[in-house]
Formats: sequence, C-alpha cells, structure tokens
Amino acid sequence: MAEVEETLKRIQGHKGVIGTIVITAEGIPIRTTFDYSTTVQYAGLILELTMKARSTVKDLDPDNNLTFLRIRSKKHEIMVAADKEYLLIAVQEPCA
Repeated sequence: MAEVEETLKRIQGHKGVIGTIVITAEGIPIRTTFDYSTTVQYAGLILELTMKARSTVKDLDPDNNLTFLRIRSKKHEIMVAADKEYLLIAVQEPCA
C-alpha cells in the first residue's frame, strides 16, 4: 500500500496534474483527489470507454492487451493506466 500511495503522490506532484482517481474493474472508486460527483462521473465514463478500447485491441489482435489509454481535448488530457483489477486515471492540463 505504501508503494501505491507514493506513486499517487508522485503523479499528483507533476506540473499540470489536476487530480487522480483509482477505480476497481467494476468502476468503484477507491482513491481520489476529486470531489464525489466528479469522481463518479469520471469513473463511470472512463470505465465504459476503457472497456470499449480493451475490446477493440482484443478484436484487432487477440494476443494483445490494452495497457494505457490517452485522451486529449482542448481543456484536459486524461491518461488511463489499465490493469486487470484496477484503473488509474490521471487528469491534467494539456501541454502547449
């Protein structure tokens, strides 16, 4: 657990990082730096998108797995580290 906390602290300390969320494979938030409603919104939507992306990767190559997903918009950049049991979501300001 100490390693997880240290990693989250390190990520949160990077310039431009707005917040982080860790959710289970079922979409249940277990660690967050956001308020409740923002956490629930990100958890639900990112879980759904990650499941679709994971399925797409498997359809393209059955021997492959989704490990990382990056979404960039004008306002935010959302990075998702996908594992079998957990998802780590980091939201940051996009670099210029």
